[in-house]
Amino acid sequence: MLKHVITGTLLAMILMLGINASAADLPKQKICPLMIEEEIDPEDFEVVNYKGVKVLMCCSTCKKMWAQNPNYFAVVSVKEAPQLKAVASKEIKPMKQLFCPVYTDTRVHPKSPSMEYEGKKIYFCKDRAKSRFEGNPAKYAKNLK
Repeated sequence: MLKHVITGTLLAMILMLGINASAADLPKQKICPLMIEEEIDPEDFEVVNYKGVKVLMCCSTCKKMWAQNPNYFAVVSVKEAPQLKAVASKEIKPMKQLFCPVYTDTRVHPKSPSMEYEGKKIYFCKDRAKSRFEGNPAKYAKNLK
C-alpha cells in the first residue's frame, strides 16, 4: 500500500514539474493577437508555433484563423504578441483596414472574405460577417476606419 502511495506521489510531482516547465516556456502575452479585446485565459488557451516562436491565442477559432495567413498576422500582431518582432516579415505591409467592420475587435487579412462597397474593397473576418454587412451596410459602415 505504501509503495502505491509513494509511486502515485512521485508521478504527480513529475507531472506537475512537466506542466510548470512547459508553462515557463510560454510567452508572457496577455492579449489575443487576432481578437484583440480578448485576454488570454491562463487556464484555457491555444498555442501556435510561428517560426520557432510560441504565440498564444484565446481560442481554437483564432488558431484556425491564424493558419489562413500566419505571415501577415505575425506582422500586424507585434503589439499584442511582442515575441513576434524578431521573426515577423519586414517586406509584408499592413493593409489600411485592419479589423472587420462587423466584429470590430477581430483582424482581417488580404485573403479574408471581401466585397466592394461604395467603390472600396471591404474585408471581413468570416463569411457570416460579410452576410451581416450585406444585410445592413449602414449599421456597420461606420466601423470602417
